[in-house]
Amino acid sequence: MEMMRKSLGAFLAVLMVTVMSNVPQAGAEPMRVTLGTSTQGGGFSLYGTALAEAINAVEPAPMVEPRLTRGTGENLPLLDKGALDIALVQGTSAYEALAGIGQPKSDLKILTAMYSSPGVFAVRGDVQATTIEDLKGKTVVFGTEASGLVVMANYVLDGLGLDMRRDFDAVFVKRAADSPPKVIGGEAVALWGAGVGWPGFVRVSEGPAGARFIGLTPEQIAQIRAKHSFLKPMRLPAGSYAGQSEAVETVGSWNFVLTRADLPEDIAYRLIAAIDKAGPALTEKLDQAAETTPANTAEGAPDRAMLHPGVVRYLTEKGLL
Repeated sequence: MEMMRKSLGAFLAVLMVTVMSNVPQAGAEPMRVTLGTSTQGGGFSLYGTALAEAINAVEPAPMVEPRLTRGTGENLPLLDKGALDIALVQGTSAYEALAGIGQPKSDLKILTAMYSSPGVFAVRGDVQATTIEDLKGKTVVFGTEASGLVVMANYVLDGLGLDMRRDFDAVFVKRAADSPPKVIGGEAVALWGAGVGWPGFVRVSEGPAGARFIGLTPEQIAQIRAKHSFLKPMRLPAGSYAGQSEAVETVGSWNFVLTRADLPEDIAYRLIAAIDKAGPALTEKLDQAAETTPANTAEGAPDRAMLHPGVVRYLTEKGLL
């Protein structure tokens, strides 16, 4: 009997130590996850802030902290170095990195699909241009050079036999917020961008002259995809921007939140679960966030092996894989 009491006492002591070791201590530094976004005024910085707020509202640990960067072009090497835990990456650049196109294959992983990015040109409303051919030789703002949108523009134009710097008076800016004023003020005739609710297009379409959107013909879509098949046929729905009465057909890609290669499985699992739970609140902040779903993550990933193991576990539990 005495031996049983001693054994039970030892067991309870071990149990108490185990429990206490997993309780956050007062004054302890909370677990943090750094989220790389983009320059101020860009679509990624807007989305990243909203995403962090939504996750933190439903999952206080780990705490997600958004960090302004120069966009996709900086986010990828920062993830590779472990200087960021997760980051927003434009779809074309994400595919290049994960598939090893033109570079060593990356070990980064997909946390979640963000939203689709149908690429189009927003032309100032008083400019007489209705096709990409009409923009040749004209001043066009393509954005920040580190942006994944510029990478996508290169693929789209290359598929049409065009070159951004040869066939256009291409303008690049230091901050995404600097792009719309150049079109609104008349320094440029058009702005390249992508997606619904993109801040640059919102500003141009609400400017004094408004905006008209140029996409692609079915023949151009087929021509581009014959050379760059990873670009998918997409549509910018009617009413996405002020004065846009018709849908615009084009090509584009899914944007992703990527993780560093060694992000712990449990952290990725908790993050994707929090994103799923926070979906309605996130969509209230940004219309395009309605596409940030587990189902789109499962469908949008080019290869299951590109998904983080923690995400695979969550999607499997949801019956999506």
